[in-house]
Amino acid sequence: MTSADSPPGTRDRLITAMLDALRTRGYHGVGLSELLATAGAPKGVLYHHFPGGKTELALAAIAAVIDQLTAHLDKVFQRAAGQPAEALALWMAGAQKVLEGSGYERGCPLAAVALESTPQDLALRSALAAGFSTIRERLATEMARAGIEPGRARSLAALIVSAYEGALLQARVASDVQAMQDTTAALTDLVRLSLPASAPPPQDAKS
Repeated sequence: MTSADSPPGTRDRLITAMLDALRTRGYHGVGLSELLATAGAPKGVLYHHFPGGKTELALAAIAAVIDQLTAHLDKVFQRAAGQPAEALALWMAGAQKVLEGSGYERGCPLAAVALESTPQDLALRSALAAGFSTIRERLATEMARAGIEPGRARSLAALIVSAYEGALLQARVASDVQAMQDTTAALTDLVRLSLPASAPPPQDAKS
C-alpha cells in the first residue's frame, strides 16, 4: 500500500473528530473522552500531538476549516470564470447541500464556536477572528479582481460573511433552506449591481 493509500494518521483523525464535534455541538458540547473514542486514539496520544489538550486541538480544527473554506472559494471562483455573483451562488449552494445532507445537523463550526465562546477563550476567539478576516479578504480580493471598487469589495465581503453565517443558522434551526436561498438571491443581485458597467457578461458556471 502506498503512502497515498494510507489511512489518516492519529493527528488527522483527532482533528476530524474535533471538527465534526464543532459542526454539530460546538466546543463546550463535547468531552475529551468522546473525541478520543471517535478518533480511536488513547489519551496519551492526544497530548503527544496537542500538548495544549482540547484547546490546541480545537485551534488545529479551526485552522483546517479556514483552509477548507478558502480552498473552496478559490475553486468556485475558478469554476465561475471569475464572475463574483456566480461564484457566490456556487459557494452558498455548496453550504446548503452539506446542511441538507447532514439532516440539518452540520452547521458552520466557526459560528458554533464563536456563539458559545467566553471572554476566557482568548485563543479560540483570536483564531476565529483571524479566520473570518481571511475569508473576508479572499472574497474582497476576488471581487476587486472582477472590477468592483476595492472599498466596496471589502464592504460586500463583510456583508456576505455575515449573511452567510446568519442564513446558515436560520436554515439549520428551521430545517429548511429557504433562508439560504433568499439570502443568496439578495447577495448575488447586490454583487451584480456593484460591478462596473463595462464588466463582461456572466459566463455559465461549470457544474
